[in-house]
Amino acid sequence: MTSPTNRIRFQIAERSVGSLNVLALLRWALVVIFFWFGGMKFTAYEAAGIAPFIEHNPIMSWLHALFGVQGASYVIGATELSTAAALVLGAFQPIFSALGAAMSAATYLITLTFFLSTPGVAETTAGGFPAISAAPGQFLLKDLVLLAASLSLLFASVKGRRLNDEKS
Repeated sequence: MTSPTNRIRFQIAERSVGSLNVLALLRWALVVIFFWFGGMKFTAYEAAGIAPFIEHNPIMSWLHALFGVQGASYVIGATELSTAAALVLGAFQPIFSALGAAMSAATYLITLTFFLSTPGVAETTAGGFPAISAAPGQFLLKDLVLLAASLSLLFASVKGRRLNDEKS
């Protein structure tokens, strides 16, 4: 007889609390966002739009140095499209439910760091931080909700359970 062990089990998030529910709405909203934003990263317009966020961020600035502005946008776009694909597959395969949600959460954790590194987030005419500008400040703030949606899917996709494995 062995001692109880902790095991991680993956499941499709929507199945954690019953079929078709609010988690399905979160999953498919994230899929739309990642497909749309990921696809836009392959345009010069979007590459120029995200350049100030990337160039000032210590986590992301290496992308410009290595790939240039458009190349960095391509890398981010490919990552976002991969996240969308994992989220889609996650509606059918438990491991992808967790993987897609984790990729999504990582994306929003990183984008929230832009609050600290991007010039113009604090609205100086309103007294500075915590007053935030419409762009980029309020644009970034919505990522807090998207992070919460991603974490909700992730927590519902990963279940730890205590097992008594009496077979040895």
